[in-house]
Amino acid sequence: MNIISLNDKKKIFWILQISGWSLLALFNFAIYYRSHFGEPAKAAAVFITYFIGFFISLLLRRLYRKIDYTGRSIQSLSGIVIVGSILAANLQFFIDAVLSIPLHEKGWINTFLTVQVYLSQIFWKSFILGTWSALYFAVNLWIEWNLQQGRIEKANALAHAAQLQMLRYQLNPHFLFNALNSIRALVDENQKHAKDMITELSEFLRYSLVSKNYSDVPLKQELEAVQHYFRIEKKRYEEKLQIEYDIDPLAEEYPVLSFLIHPLVENAVKYGMQTSPMPLVIKLQAKVVEESLHLEICNSGRWTEPEGPGGNGPKGTGTGLENIRRRLENAFPGCHTFETVKGKNQVCIRLIISKGLNQAAPMP
Repeated sequence: MNIISLNDKKKIFWILQISGWSLLALFNFAIYYRSHFGEPAKAAAVFITYFIGFFISLLLRRLYRKIDYTGRSIQSLSGIVIVGSILAANLQFFIDAVLSIPLHEKGWINTFLTVQVYLSQIFWKSFILGTWSALYFAVNLWIEWNLQQGRIEKANALAHAAQLQMLRYQLNPHFLFNALNSIRALVDENQKHAKDMITELSEFLRYSLVSKNYSDVPLKQELEAVQHYFRIEKKRYEEKLQIEYDIDPLAEEYPVLSFLIHPLVENAVKYGMQTSPMPLVIKLQAKVVEESLHLEICNSGRWTEPEGPGGNGPKGTGTGLENIRRRLENAFPGCHTFETVKGKNQVCIRLIISKGLNQAAPMP
């Protein structure tokens, strides 16, 4: 399907705005001029009326853009449209009266400003502006639905790519070689520990191989997979690796993107082992503050610059972080922060996700 981008929203608005008011003015001009043939001044007044309506509708647009229409009921929106249209119709009526005076004969204003004419004009102008308002919200809801479909498709594609990347991490020959060698060594030394490590490895692999959820999972489920990974690495590095957890129980049920945390902790182990004095200390913190998830993953050691211009770090540094940034931006547009804090003896990844997963895009 053709997905509308955010940059197209304003273009769509102006195309519909200009063409709609122009067609309405031409239609009424054709009707009015037929009955007032030979009176171009009166016919010109028609264009003035709809020219004013064009700009009055832009004022309504400014009002509507301040409204969180996704969080309101149909009744609430209808009330706003009705009241806004009537007020805007009154404004249009009096501006039109002032600007149209020079185009009419003397005494016309006295006829125009009668109760009967006023009520009929307000009714007609309110109807037009109300229809404009209804179409404005309808088009915005359609565009938002279209954008949401685009986000879902992109999120699924990125999540699927992330899962494939996760599988490459899991099936990395170097990782499996070390894990299997550790298991083989433990078979003779401590069969119970060997069995435990096999269990951890199987559970770690199962998380991605069995999971059907490509969108989000509770943080608790992500942490369980990470704990399996840490237990495997703990068997490998023993006293060289120290893991600390500080997890708020409220945070455990908070939804996060699946396969979000593993690349972060793997980077912490991989590059921490290269730059940290032993033991390498990795700390995971998660808490909920004002309905936002605050997640922090810190490791002792120092930041390693990425390979390429301006950097001489190990190949692959930064790739996982960039993939996470893209996934977060797509799933939580404008509702998250993701930063790297580079200390002298510690590197931290800080992530904040707020309750804005389904937040509507700005109105054009």
